[in-house]
Amino acid sequence: MIIADQVLHGRDAVLAATGRHPYALHSLWRDSEPRAYRRDGAVVWLLPPGQGPAAAAIGAAGPALEVCASLVADGVLTSGDRLNLPRFAPEEAAGRLAVADRADWYFLWTTTPPPRQPGEERVVRLGEADHPALSALIDEAFPTTTSRPGDPGIVDWYGIRDGDRLVACGADRSRGDVGFLAGLAVAPAERGRGLGAALTAGMARALSSRHGHVALGVYPTNVGAIRLYRRLGFTNTLHRTSVRLA
Repeated sequence: MIIADQVLHGRDAVLAATGRHPYALHSLWRDSEPRAYRRDGAVVWLLPPGQGPAAAAIGAAGPALEVCASLVADGVLTSGDRLNLPRFAPEEAAGRLAVADRADWYFLWTTTPPPRQPGEERVVRLGEADHPALSALIDEAFPTTTSRPGDPGIVDWYGIRDGDRLVACGADRSRGDVGFLAGLAVAPAERGRGLGAALTAGMARALSSRHGHVALGVYPTNVGAIRLYRRLGFTNTLHRTSVRLA
């Protein structure tokens, strides 16, 4: 049986329970009507197929894990489902959730446009005709990314060209009320020239004009990228752990 202090229905109720946190604003699509559970400082919500992981949560990690364990016991969450949860240590899941794999990451966000960067004016919006060049650049510069041309979750692509060659690219994965940068990549031979800063700033400025918050995700091990993002104003941080259920 699901253990929760309160069951919530609908996007507005979840946003109210989370204080309209930017992570919840990003996770919850504007037309979504999720069911959610609040317990001891945590809010856990379920997402429909095609709108992200099976469940997401913010707040205290222990209560969030307890709610997810109850959802597994009731058959609501099943093997293979992915969950985006508050940061927790591996031992905290013992006896609660059977986890096949996990990854810790940061959700970073800003509410102000970034400082101007040299070369930012070279950032342009890309079209369908650029998909072959995008695919080639991604295969070379960021083969592990899940942001690929044709992905229906991508709103737009942006890039920087050197002549007729695409040398940097990034995906606009904005949803809900938050602009979101993803799949940022620079050709290996072009790194160290400020293209990453120009691309990030140009995209963040474009999304900032349409959204109250602009966010991105980054792994803690990517120290250089984190340093860059903080310099560009992404100083607000939410620690996350993503898991796949065994």
